[in-house]
Amino acid sequence: MDNTSLVRLSIFLGVFVLMAVFEAMLPARQDLLGRKARWVGNLSMVIIGALVSRILLPATLVGVSIWAQQQGVGLFNFVMEATSPEVTATSGFQSAESLQSLIFISVVALSILLLDMIIYWQHRLFHNVPVLWRFHRMHHTDSHVDTSTGLRFHPVEIAISLGVKAATVAVLGVPAIAVVIFEVALNGFAIFNHANVRLPQQWDDRVGLVFITQRLHRIHHSQTKSETNSNYGATVSWWDRLFGSFSPRAEFSDEILPIGQKDVPGTRKNSSISALLCQPFKSR
Repeated sequence: MDNTSLVRLSIFLGVFVLMAVFEAMLPARQDLLGRKARWVGNLSMVIIGALVSRILLPATLVGVSIWAQQQGVGLFNFVMEATSPEVTATSGFQSAESLQSLIFISVVALSILLLDMIIYWQHRLFHNVPVLWRFHRMHHTDSHVDTSTGLRFHPVEIAISLGVKAATVAVLGVPAIAVVIFEVALNGFAIFNHANVRLPQQWDDRVGLVFITQRLHRIHHSQTKSETNSNYGATVSWWDRLFGSFSPRAEFSDEILPIGQKDVPGTRKNSSISALLCQPFKSR
């Protein structure tokens, strides 16, 4: 296991354990089906998804980033090459190294922002393109939302998302450090905003000005279609505000908000590994 994978795994496990403890101590909602019945299937999805990702892209997204840098592929690699110390020194700049450091920091920040925006639009497309919704819908058929729901994605969706991110990293020439930061943040927030906890409303509103809170994300898991098609952001709330998909309140209060999909009851049978994998090919 390389260092970046070890860092990602360590942070992932740390956030998962921390949020699982919080939701066990202070649950926002009652899980009627039970943790054991749901967690076996949900956790199996992340394992299968990781295997699929490793098979499809053995080099990982960091490997794609390194390849793009070595080949001079991608917008930001072109920018960094054009502003290299050798080039800027001949252009009259007094501190070429300082200038490139500033440019590199700006490139990293912009890369993370663009990756996050693209994931927002990818998520939105998964809701609005029928063939994509068939696979993403499995995530929404969970009858309860907790830390394990943040890992419940169909392997086909994982594969498509991996392709989108790999293409983005190559086309933009995203630096490896930006890929690591983004992936760590994306995985951590997927667990954080699915956790079965609730902030006091005044704090929820304040945090929600920047980040997608647990309550805001539960609106996204509502059985009401207009609410499900809102709050797409994986980390921050400003993409939803900017692109008109932000929903600050649901029709029902968070305590009684109907979660899941009406035509897929939250039963042990529907939560099994085989049922989750086959669901996109059976449901209408």
